[in-house]
Amino acid sequence: MSEFRIHHDVNELLSLLRVHGGEGAELYIELLQKNRTPYVTTSVSAHSAKVKIAEFSRTPEDFLKKYDELKSKNTRHLDSLVYLLSKLTEDKETLHYLQQNAKERAELAANAATSSSTSFSIPSSTSKMSLQELEELRKQLGSVTANSSEAKPLELTRKILRDKQNKKNSGQPIPVFPSWVYERPALIGDFLIGTSLSTDTTVPIGTLPLASQESMIVEDLLYVLIGVDGRYITAQALVGRQNRAFSLDPNLDLSIKELVTRILPVAASYSAVTRFIEEKSSFEYGQVNHALAAAMRTLIKEYMILITQLEHLQRQGLLSLQKLWFYIQPTMRTLEILASLATSVDKGECMGGSTLSLLHDKTFNYTGDSQAQELCLYLTKAASVPYFEILEKWIYRGIINDPYSEFMVEEHELQKEKIQEDYNDKYWDQRYTVVQQQIPSFLQKMADKILSTGKYLNVVRECGRDVTCPVAKEVIYTLKERAYVEQIEKAYNYASKVLLDFLMEEKELVAHLSRSIKHYFLMDQGDFFVHFMDLTEEELKKPVDDIITTRLEALLELALRMSTANTDPFKDDLKIDLMPHDLITQLLRVLAIETKQEKAIISADPTELTLSGLEAFSFDYIVKWPLSLIINRKALTRYQMLFRHMFYCKHVERQLCNVWISNKAAKQFSLHSAKWFAGAFTLRQRMLNFVQNIQYYMMFEVMEPTWHILEKNLKLVSEVHKSNAQFQWLQPCALPQGKERAVTMSPLLCPCQRFTQSMKLDSEMERLTLEHGTMLGPPTQEERAEEAAKKKLTNKV
Repeated sequence: MSEFRIHHDVNELLSLLRVHGGEGAELYIELLQKNRTPYVTTSVSAHSAKVKIAEFSRTPEDFLKKYDELKSKNTRHLDSLVYLLSKLTEDKETLHYLQQNAKERAELAANAATSSSTSFSIPSSTSKMSLQELEELRKQLGSVTANSSEAKPLELTRKILRDKQNKKNSGQPIPVFPSWVYERPALIGDFLIGTSLSTDTTVPIGTLPLASQESMIVEDLLYVLIGVDGRYITAQALVGRQNRAFSLDPNLDLSIKELVTRILPVAASYSAVTRFIEEKSSFEYGQVNHALAAAMRTLIKEYMILITQLEHLQRQGLLSLQKLWFYIQPTMRTLEILASLATSVDKGECMGGSTLSLLHDKTFNYTGDSQAQELCLYLTKAASVPYFEILEKWIYRGIINDPYSEFMVEEHELQKEKIQEDYNDKYWDQRYTVVQQQIPSFLQKMADKILSTGKYLNVVRECGRDVTCPVAKEVIYTLKERAYVEQIEKAYNYASKVLLDFLMEEKELVAHLSRSIKHYFLMDQGDFFVHFMDLTEEELKKPVDDIITTRLEALLELALRMSTANTDPFKDDLKIDLMPHDLITQLLRVLAIETKQEKAIISADPTELTLSGLEAFSFDYIVKWPLSLIINRKALTRYQMLFRHMFYCKHVERQLCNVWISNKAAKQFSLHSAKWFAGAFTLRQRMLNFVQNIQYYMMFEVMEPTWHILEKNLKLVSEVHKSNAQFQWLQPCALPQGKERAVTMSPLLCPCQRFTQSMKLDSEMERLTLEHGTMLGPPTQEERAEEAAKKKLTNKV
């Protein structure tokens, strides 16, 4: 992270914490840069950090409960955050400040609530409700809540997801199941609470012998295991997303009851999995969840086959409670894992890549349990198929087909014609962006290359060329990350080569850089600048408001035609740009640093900020798609700042040279009465030597070697826009190396400019000092009177 980015972030943090006064951001920046350490958070350090925070907390149970809840949702970077918080507990000063800040915020919130609160009075009831009516109303409300506690939230969730997806895919709404699918709960396969479908009279089980009790309970269990209430075992209503609980007949024999309680968790897991399958089968939850639900449905079908076989044994009288427990045990572990996955996906509200991350992490967690790991591996492979189909289209063709917002790359609509007008590189930064929560954990390391691969191919496609990766290969989920790395690397290398060849050969990127950027912005075309500065010198001396832009454009066109730049095929793309502020202000605004100088500029009177044409002048360059991706506004701004700096140096050099020419006329006079000329000549020569050496250093010691490195890298580089972004002469030329160095050249060049104005002898050649006489003779009376009036006016001012 750069110094300026840290400066900006610290300023933002201080403003959020409402910190004013003190030494400002500089102190904290220095501390951050001195104490930056790449901590590696491992499971051991995360565990010790969790224990440390729990010991520090006033309510450790609540903290551990919240930690476990976030862990069950597969929250990313949780351990890193816990490790950071544990470090904060050791810093007493920071803790004291945070407590004080929280107290101040609480007081402000309390005062705001007090000022806006209003009192309400409860109207007295004119009629009283009997206890019987109150109890009946309570029962009705309870039954309504039990029946609709799940339907309404799920319906609302589906509506929110559907509206979000339809908004993204305007003109192509996602399919929707008919309403009767949700209005007929008997189709779900789960328990129906509050309805009694059986018309059989229930015999009190306590009056039956033990063998009969076991037979009746086995029959009940076979019903309960497939989501149907029995006569003596009934399911309780769900509250939220908790696990299903069951009620047993209290008169049941204790030995039978103990064995039944071992089997009922299978029914609870089946209920959770069935609800998950029915819920995630809706289109609104995306293709990954739909594929996961379909894989779970396949496993549930095998479970139903087992229950059917057990029913067949039960009709033949060959199924006892012990045999049922024996046959159901292998399936018990499977349903337990499925229910755990379903609960985690529900709690985390996972979709797309986040679902795959959860499944992948669960698969790794079951490393010691081969059966569980094989089951999770099967589910992850099945769920990853639609995600990998989207991934293949993106890295092999540069196309995103993601109607349910599940993929790691999100597309935003941007007009490519405006890329050269924006300061930031919006196409690379905003057209396609990475959605962190949708990155599967096994693709986290390759996320940036996946993003760049599709971008490169997309650029070529938008230019009318069809691209299909010749090394395209089906991506299949595996626990070996190297398989993904190799396939993505091959696709990435192909996409980079295709884009690079397209830009180099068809769009002539190198020609634009060497013929236009280097010639004009880096002042490589010497004769052109001599002609141009000769033609525009008088015009650029005016205030910027008095300059006629069309006249400057005409003079630029004339200078281009009169110099060797006339052979440049891209010369018509060069334009004049009069900036609204000087170079130093532009630097400070680009760096976004709140300095005293910047605040003074912002708060200054507009009449005090009048710029001359020389201070505001810069070149601009029209770049067309797709070269505007590389030579974008961000890159052009860097070139412009460097050009403005060098152009001003060149102007000062010309002025000093003019002074040298005008001073040559003084050699024919006797200078016995003008001894100060010797010191002035020496100062002028040193200024000229300084300015020329600065220009030589920038052009031949900094820019020219760096330009050769750029040209060399362009032949080998695979990412053109990164190479161009790294080509920064600004730092070696002392422009953005800190806010102190950014203004170093200004006070050095300004005295040179003022000196040239004071040393012009064209109008002062015949006058040196009236007190000691002129070069052409002693002063006259009129000259003495005029000089005295000037001195009087000067003293008054």
